[in-house]
Amino acid sequence: MANRFACNNTALVMPGGGARGAFQVGVLKAIAELLPAKACNPFPVISGTSAGAINSVVLATRARHYNIAVKELERVWGHFHSNHVFRTDSWTMFKSSLHWMAAMVFGGLIVGAPRSLLDNTPLRSLLSRNIRFPRIQTSIDNGYLDAVAVTAASYGCARSTTFFQAVPGKHHWARTRRLGMRQDLHLDHLMASIAVPMIFPPVSIDGEYFGDGAMRQATPLSPAIHLGADRILVIGVRDETADPAADPGSPQRFPSLAQIAGYMLDTLFMDGLYSDLERMTRINQLVDSVEPLKRTGTLIKMRPIDTMVIVPSKDLRAIAHRHRKDLPLPLRALLRGIGGRNPGENRLLSYLLFERGYTQELIDLGYSDAMAVKDQLRAFVMGEDVPRLYAPSWVARDLSSFGD
Repeated sequence: MANRFACNNTALVMPGGGARGAFQVGVLKAIAELLPAKACNPFPVISGTSAGAINSVVLATRARHYNIAVKELERVWGHFHSNHVFRTDSWTMFKSSLHWMAAMVFGGLIVGAPRSLLDNTPLRSLLSRNIRFPRIQTSIDNGYLDAVAVTAASYGCARSTTFFQAVPGKHHWARTRRLGMRQDLHLDHLMASIAVPMIFPPVSIDGEYFGDGAMRQATPLSPAIHLGADRILVIGVRDETADPAADPGSPQRFPSLAQIAGYMLDTLFMDGLYSDLERMTRINQLVDSVEPLKRTGTLIKMRPIDTMVIVPSKDLRAIAHRHRKDLPLPLRALLRGIGGRNPGENRLLSYLLFERGYTQELIDLGYSDAMAVKDQLRAFVMGEDVPRLYAPSWVARDLSSFGD
């Protein structure tokens, strides 16, 4: 049976972010060094979406030996190439471009509608070889894990569905546009959660088609809370410092398709997270404003949630720009075709650059950012008393008051 840490209701939440998911691995690596030697998984509840779902499931399958799970993640992420994720050969890129062009010209009458821009069958093969899904139940049965959750979005009923595998007593939930469904997790759940719209094809689960979980996930912290968490470590993948305002006196270039696509991915993966963090912070402030013995009505059912947020200290777009030449030539040609030469397109590049130079730099950044707050991080993971919210200043400033 597992040796529990002092706090047994800590959740780990890892949102999506494509290739940016390598940053999460660096943070997980730092946590492994802060824990006692040969420690088991310190997070009874693990919840992930898209790339974060992959990291979550790997941790769940290796919950008995946390450091081994992290080493496996670092081995894969630190040696990534784009052809491990999607087919990058010239013929496939040419066929994909031609198929989309013909579908638009002929309205899908001759060649049929394309399923996606990229073919991610290499990723399915990679995950199939490296993840042993039955180990999730073994981790649960042996007490190393209470629950692991993977979120996808249903195209048929337009709702966010969280598939979770858990100890007895964790029940499904149904809210407006979101559902928690108890199932034994398998490969299709992961492939559905990472199926970025238009870029990767939807995946059928029980006769229903699903895509990337971030699409309908307005409350990404909700699955962890439903599964019993009273403190949550969030590993984000976006530097929240704002871009400088545009000079009104300078003409602005019309946004390219690549720039628009990058903007959409940024909104898809991250905006829901920060809205949910703001909402939860306000609820915490409301609950804490009333003494426990004086709480009545709905307040009795509410519980405050301690939260720690770790996000990159550097702009991942700038890092991606330095590694853009690492992309295979056919993929670079495809990106150039939709306007991928200008600095404004680095946002899209930062999500698609599955190349070892870029992913290893993100792992190193995640590690250094986590170690920069190692005392607070160790206290949080080990269940010690912590502030309601611990986050970088630019995040905490927006989340810590009821101001405008």
